[in-house]
Amino acid sequence: MEVIILKNAEKVAATGAKLVGELLRVRPAAVLGLATGSTQLALYQQLVERYRNNKISFRQVSSFNLDEYLGIAADNPQSYRAFMDREFFDQIDIDKQNTHLPYCEEGQNPILVGPAYEQKIIEAGGIDLQLVGIGANGHIGFNEPSSSLGSRTRVKTLTRQTFKDNSRLFSKTEFQPKLAITMGIATIMDARKILLLATGENKAGAVSKMVEGPVSAMCPASVLQMHQHVTVLLDETAASGLKNREYYDWTYLQNESLKKRFRVFHDD
Repeated sequence: MEVIILKNAEKVAATGAKLVGELLRVRPAAVLGLATGSTQLALYQQLVERYRNNKISFRQVSSFNLDEYLGIAADNPQSYRAFMDREFFDQIDIDKQNTHLPYCEEGQNPILVGPAYEQKIIEAGGIDLQLVGIGANGHIGFNEPSSSLGSRTRVKTLTRQTFKDNSRLFSKTEFQPKLAITMGIATIMDARKILLLATGENKAGAVSKMVEGPVSAMCPASVLQMHQHVTVLLDETAASGLKNREYYDWTYLQNESLKKRFRVFHDD
């Protein structure tokens, strides 16, 4: 796990966009795993800017999102499909037919959505780079604390805290889902590379447990310690709870030296 601590949230988004761009330059038809949230939104804005400046193309890219709410239509402005279309897909040259979310059609058995989604990922050749955020309780995707570390895409009940955290995005008259369909932890771990972005003081506790705590289902993100190619981008406030900060900074300098010397897309 490579931990990179940057000055602020803007630097986190810019660095994340640079890493995605480096991957697409060497693999234009990459399969990207995508996520939603304010931290990811800043990253998408950076990627859109790079696309508009002809620095990057998504024409051959396929994508699979981590999760989607259960019980709201895809064209509902609160759905993750609507978020991705509005904030990213509609502003770049990606083929929308190659963008996938674990959406459950009305009347469809939601239990069947997960296995079908897993099969689509397999047929696409697997995910090259999975973007993730981290919840204040350590969740990744909607894999809440106590989720199985071997889980696959399935229906999950949101914790009361996650429901409360997300309530700021819904008006009092809107239906707010308590259920979602999410990639499982094992599905995320299958990705060839994982890029996690976290910003803000409210993420500091979860980040500390993820990076320096024991691997535990009570902090689902801690399982990333077991993945061979994970890059964690943090701003100063999200990194404020880390005890081994000096070593992470030193490691980053050495890895950057390797990248410049051998000109490769490298993460440890």
